[in-house]
Amino acid sequence: MNLLNIISSTLFVLALGYYFMTNMQWYSYKLNRVLFHHTKTWWHLVYFLIPLFLYFAVSRETDFSIIVAIAYITSLYFWRKEQDKPLVFTGRVKRFFASLIFFTLFLVMMKFIIHFKILAVVTPLILAYFSSSIMESILFNGFKMKAEKKLNSMQNMVVVGVTASYGKTSIKNYIAHILSAKYKVYATPRSVNTFGGVLKDINDDLPEDTEVYVVEMGARGEGDIYEITKFVNPHLAIVGKIGPAHIEYFGSLENIRNTKMEILSSDRLKEAWVHDSAKLNPISHVHTFGKEIHDIKATLDGLDFKIGNEEYHANILGSFNAMNLGLSIEVAKALDVDIDTIKKQLNSLKPTPHRLQRIDAGGKVIIDDSFNGNIDGMIEGFNLSSTYEGRKVVITPGLVEVDDEFNVQVAQKANEIFDLVVVTGDLNYQIFKDNVDSNKLVKLESKDKMQEMLIEHTKAGDLILFANDAPSFI
Repeated sequence: MNLLNIISSTLFVLALGYYFMTNMQWYSYKLNRVLFHHTKTWWHLVYFLIPLFLYFAVSRETDFSIIVAIAYITSLYFWRKEQDKPLVFTGRVKRFFASLIFFTLFLVMMKFIIHFKILAVVTPLILAYFSSSIMESILFNGFKMKAEKKLNSMQNMVVVGVTASYGKTSIKNYIAHILSAKYKVYATPRSVNTFGGVLKDINDDLPEDTEVYVVEMGARGEGDIYEITKFVNPHLAIVGKIGPAHIEYFGSLENIRNTKMEILSSDRLKEAWVHDSAKLNPISHVHTFGKEIHDIKATLDGLDFKIGNEEYHANILGSFNAMNLGLSIEVAKALDVDIDTIKKQLNSLKPTPHRLQRIDAGGKVIIDDSFNGNIDGMIEGFNLSSTYEGRKVVITPGLVEVDDEFNVQVAQKANEIFDLVVVTGDLNYQIFKDNVDSNKLVKLESKDKMQEMLIEHTKAGDLILFANDAPSFI
C-alpha cells in the first residue's frame, strides 16, 4: 500500500468537497441551483470536471497523483482569493466534511484492497452529500418542533407577514419602527427570509415577551411562501410590489404572483394589503393598495407623499418607498396606532442600510443602494442621482437573474445620466459596453481594487451611486 497515494487521494477528495460545498452554500444548499442556475457554470468544468479527469488519468498511468492533487489545491487557493463570500464552516458544513473524511478514508483503503480507483474518488462525495442531507433533515425537524413549541407558548403575540418581489426588507423595517412606539416589536433580522432562517430566528432570538412579530418571507420557488405562512400563520399580511425578480427560478411572472399570494393562506389571517401589481380582486379582509398614494415628491433630502388628505414625510430616499411606507402605515392603523404617532415615527425613521442610504464623506455624496437588485429600484436611484448638479458616478454589476432586456434599459439609462459608469465583474459587462459611451465606461475586474479605482476616477464634489452589489460568484 502506497502511503503517498493514500495522502493524494484524501487531499484531492477534500479539495473537491471544498469546491462543491462552497457552491452549495452560495446557492442555499440547493443542488439543482448549483447545477442548473449557476451564473458561472464554466467553473464546474475548470475546477471540478477537468481536475477529476486529470487525476484519473495520472492515477491510472503513473504514481504522480500527488502532483495533480497539489496543483488542484493551489488552483482552488487562488480561486478562493478572488471570492468575496468564502466558505463559512457552519455546523452543516462541518458535518459534511466529517462524513466526507470518513467515507474518503474508508474507500481509499478499499481502493488499495480491491482496486476500484474511480469509485474511491467520486463515491465519497456522493455518500457524504446524501448522509449529511439525511442528518440535516433530522436536525431540521428538531429545530422545527422546538420553534413550533415556542410559538405555541406565545398565543397573544400578533404576527405580521411581509412578502414582495421588491422592498420586503424595507417594509418589514418600516412596520417594526412605526409599531415600536406602542408595542414590544421584534422583526426578522437583516434579510433573513427563508423557512430555515425563520426557524433559527425563532429558536435563538425571538424574545418571549414580544407583542408583534414581523416576519419577512422570501421565495425561489413555488411553495416557499406557503411553507413559512403555514408555520407562523400571520394575523396581518403585506404583499408588496410584484415583478420579475428571480424569474429564472419561477419561469413566469404569473408563477411569481401565485407564490407571493401563498401568504394569504394563513389560518389566522384577519386582514391583508396587496399591491396593485398583483391584479387581485379585493375581498372583505384582503385590500388592494396603491392608488391611495399621491403627490409624491422624492429628492436627495427625503420623501413627501399623501394618503387621502393626510400628508407624510420621511427622511427616506426613493419615490417607490412611498408605497412601502404606505403599506406599513396601513398595518399600523390596523393595530390602532394613531396618525400623530405614525407621523412622529416616520420623522425618526432611518433608511434601511444599503438601500438608497445617503452617506456624506470626503466631500462626496455617496448613495449606497448596493442591496437593491431590481430594475424599478435601480432606475429610481438613477433618477435621484440625476437631480444632483455635480459630476455623477455609478458603480454596478447590473441586474442578475433577469432577462438581458432589463440590463439594456439599465445601461442606456446609466449612459444618459452618469459621467462615469463603472461595471463590476463580467456578468453584464458586454451589455454595458454595447450601450454606454466608451469614454465613460470603466470595468472593475475585482472588488478588492475598488479603493484604488475610487482614488483614480473620483474626486470631491462627486455623487457616487453604488447600484446593486452582486457577489463575485455571480
